[in-house]
Amino acid sequence: MITETGRVVAIEPDALWVETIRRSTCNACSAQKGCGTGLLNRIGDGRRNQLRALLRGKDPGQFHIDDNVEISVPEHVLLIGSAMVYLLPLVAMLVGMGLAQHFLASQGWAAVGALLGFVAGMGLVRVHAWRNRDNPDYQPVVVRTLTRAAAVTHVFSPDDLA
Repeated sequence: MITETGRVVAIEPDALWVETIRRSTCNACSAQKGCGTGLLNRIGDGRRNQLRALLRGKDPGQFHIDDNVEISVPEHVLLIGSAMVYLLPLVAMLVGMGLAQHFLASQGWAAVGALLGFVAGMGLVRVHAWRNRDNPDYQPVVVRTLTRAAAVTHVFSPDDLA
């Protein structure tokens, strides 16, 4: 399981909305100057993301706004997602290029076939994401509460209402 910590921003009967802060470990990597991920993390580092994490049978009453919780995603979700996003468009591009080259025997048409294959691969990624958007096996899950939010109590007096 891949885990991340976040702060509860909303509570639903079967899920929590959790705000996480994207952090980067690229400063420890030896390939930081030649990596696109490092560049993207420098541009958006510290950006807050909100995601819905399923409770899977836990009582929503035990969670409060501003609690710090640990959420997890199964490794197979990351592996399947990476393969879909990175490999499928690449393979579709190569297939499109190969088919165009084979049937039309032109480098220009092979380039067009590669472009069409890439677009088709990106479309398949979009279809896969749409079909699995509500699949509970692909959703983050709340593991546990790390720290409780401080209880804020305020006793209203008649002066507060005036």
